[in-house]
Amino acid sequence: MLQTSTTAAEVRQLDGGYARETRALLYQTYLKDPTFAYLFEADRPGFERRVRSTVRQLVNQHFLQDLPALGLFFDDRLAGVALVAPPQRRLGITESWAWQWRMMLGTGVEGTRRYLEYHHAVQECLPSDAVHVLPLMGLHPDFQGPELAEQLLTAVHNWCAQDPTSEGVVLDTGNPRYLAFFERQGYTQIGEVVLGPVVEHVFFHPSPETVGYAQG
Repeated sequence: MLQTSTTAAEVRQLDGGYARETRALLYQTYLKDPTFAYLFEADRPGFERRVRSTVRQLVNQHFLQDLPALGLFFDDRLAGVALVAPPQRRLGITESWAWQWRMMLGTGVEGTRRYLEYHHAVQECLPSDAVHVLPLMGLHPDFQGPELAEQLLTAVHNWCAQDPTSEGVVLDTGNPRYLAFFERQGYTQIGEVVLGPVVEHVFFHPSPETVGYAQG
């Protein structure tokens, strides 16, 4: 049943015990993502397997490095999730040969190359090293609606703002349907990455402390 009310929603920080649920939820999200469709060739057989493998490797690496993740719950059911990479603690995928090897086994050499080039291009758009980055984020298909997405993002902003060294939050999307939503949440586009027919938009949301300092 589709759930759009936020009255019973609760935000919790996740640990590795939620890795399986997180992988399943994000797989559903990125299976329909235009960026992943390009990176992993949706028109070629095996696309679903390549997306599943990529999400698995990213989520596993995230929890392996003990990086934070926030979950949105309804009655103990995971409805949404956001992986968070704090400043100076990025996913070390470009330096990890073990991670790249596992990626190549699941997605092939070309898929791995495309993903790493995309990852590097987004990193080049970061305004500084002192930002939190959201590498993956999504809502379960049974729990959709802008109110839920806004609640999850607000929780992310509040959590990241507790870090006095953080200048804000960066995320990216290749789905034009989300552009107006992110702008309404206070995000400003800071870069674009062209991926074949897809334009990946990189957004930045300043932390309250950064905004206050800039205006003071």
